Amino acid sequence: MTQRVEDVLQGGRDASRRHAWREAFDLLTVADASGALAPEDLERLADAAWWTGRLADCIAARDRAYAGYIEAGNPRRAALMAGEQARNYFQKGDASVAMAWLKRVGRLLQQEPESLEHGYLMRINAVVAFEGQRDHEKALTLAQRAYDIGARSRDRDLMAIALHDQGRILIARGQVTEGTALMDEATVAAVSGELGPIATGIIYCNTITACKELADYPRAREWTDAAKRWCERQAIAGFPGMCRVYRAGIMRQAGAWPEAEQEARRACEELREFNLGYCAAAFYELGEVRLRMGDLAAAEEAFRQAHELGMDPEPGLSLLRLAEGKVKAALTSVRRALAHDPPDRLRRAHLLPVLVEIALAAGEIDDARAAVEELEDIARAYGTPALAASAADARGALQLAQGDAIGAERSLRRAGHLWQEIDCPYEVARTRVLLADAYQAEGAEEAATLELQAARAAFERLGAGLDTQRVAERLGAETVVRRPAAATGQRVTRTFMFTDMVRSSSLVEAIGDDAWADLTRWHDQMLRPLFARHGGEEIDHAGDGFFIAFADAGSGIECAVAIQRALADHRRSYGFAPQVRIGLHTATATRQGASYRGRGVHEAARIAALAEGEQILASRESVLGLTKFAASEPRSVQLKGLAEPVEVVMIEWR
Repeated sequence: MTQRVEDVLQGGRDASRRHAWREAFDLLTVADASGALAPEDLERLADAAWWTGRLADCIAARDRAYAGYIEAGNPRRAALMAGEQARNYFQKGDASVAMAWLKRVGRLLQQEPESLEHGYLMRINAVVAFEGQRDHEKALTLAQRAYDIGARSRDRDLMAIALHDQGRILIARGQVTEGTALMDEATVAAVSGELGPIATGIIYCNTITACKELADYPRAREWTDAAKRWCERQAIAGFPGMCRVYRAGIMRQAGAWPEAEQEARRACEELREFNLGYCAAAFYELGEVRLRMGDLAAAEEAFRQAHELGMDPEPGLSLLRLAEGKVKAALTSVRRALAHDPPDRLRRAHLLPVLVEIALAAGEIDDARAAVEELEDIARAYGTPALAASAADARGALQLAQGDAIGAERSLRRAGHLWQEIDCPYEVARTRVLLADAYQAEGAEEAATLELQAARAAFERLGAGLDTQRVAERLGAETVVRRPAAATGQRVTRTFMFTDMVRSSSLVEAIGDDAWADLTRWHDQMLRPLFARHGGEEIDHAGDGFFIAFADAGSGIECAVAIQRALADHRRSYGFAPQVRIGLHTATATRQGASYRGRGVHEAARIAALAEGEQILASRESVLGLTKFAASEPRSVQLKGLAEPVEVVMIEWR
């Protein structure tokens, strides 16, 4: 090995130790191309590939590391690699290959004295028993044995993960206090930096999952924020893309639907080749957001894709059928989900409120009553405010259907207070509508009107199109559905995009005013759906250009690429499409009504003005950390009216 290659290899090792994963991957890949890496370095390459979302590269490197350890007569280390491969194939959704790797681990360790590797095998088998087989007793026994081996080996990572596993298994069994205490103990180790990155990531992910299953939304938000900060410090996207799925669900619950949609959509892209289970969950989250916003066709498509990836899209699909007015189909769908789902009480707690709503719509009072009683029993067992709110909501709806308006009012008031306490604005608004029904049944028309007006205002702020329409019709008022927006005067960070048709004056002169009007109309109809699909907020449309704001740079760049590709496709198919130039810049600006003000907006406009036809120019700082599309080397430019130069790159979209 030459000195240069040795230096590159050492640089890759150093980057791996620093958790500079992208740098480590690049350097170790170069070193690998110049000579076969040792198994230890292949492990480092696999880790770097995993943290940067390259699962195929990760699996290939671990295959070679495994073979290298077998050849070197190191069965324990080979077993560790085989265990990692099992985890990778589980992530891909290929359980049969994963189980084959697990059997290899068992065979390799069969003749070996007890070691740390035995503990990790116990831990993987505990997860299989818990998540795959729903055998809580077996899973708990295996997790305890894994912890004991970790303690004897003095391995903090295994001890913390196994303790955490015990906690979430106990929670699933209904022992919430005991389980939460164990999870908190393990999570403290992760937060304090005592653990390695893999152990830390696993604990963050599983903590958030447990909180969501318990419907403990405040706690889930806290841990989601903590995980995001940790990911940013590590310069990773969480367990690639997985944290986005969690964030999407938390944002949806908090009413930040455009942001939730963007997180879910980006997770879909990042996870499509990485983890099919989480990818399916991302599509499901996307469907839930679109359903709440009233885009039923888009919700149906997202639920379909979740189903294709192996996830039962419930209860969203049943709610979609109800929104379409297909009450019988909705009832069949939710009954099937409850009948076929494993006997997991927390999972049933998310399905039962939907059964209550649909059964009442179908006039099936007995079904609704049984579902309410089961939901109340689960809420008492687990004790979280969201489950209590859900149960009170369901009880109030049932009481309304039974003619007990006073009892319904009492239940719904309690539900509304609980939803407000945990910051679930959509649920608050829906409860207000039911409360209005109770007031009307009591003859308190003024109180009912106040509740409906408050519900309509909330639905409008959220962008809940169908809900707004229904409440407005009851109030006899016109409805205006607005996308959620930052409050006026608020400082926010956005990625600003400016688009513009090049040489438009010459084009008008060449084709005439009438043809120009037709062309600009076609141009607008082509671009607007792409803005909407990528979560863009249209701020202004002047002549032949748009000013659009995105919540993040990735969405803006993906939208810009989609625009240029759509225009190029049309050009190839029909012989002509106007040339459009696009500029992007991420900056902090001040929200002023329906627009934004600030230096960053001007910078974005000036960057767009520098672009040529079919080009996408972006400020260098806007694309840092984004690897989906290649970019040119940065160049420094002087923007009109600004003293300091700005570095820009050209995005390769072809």
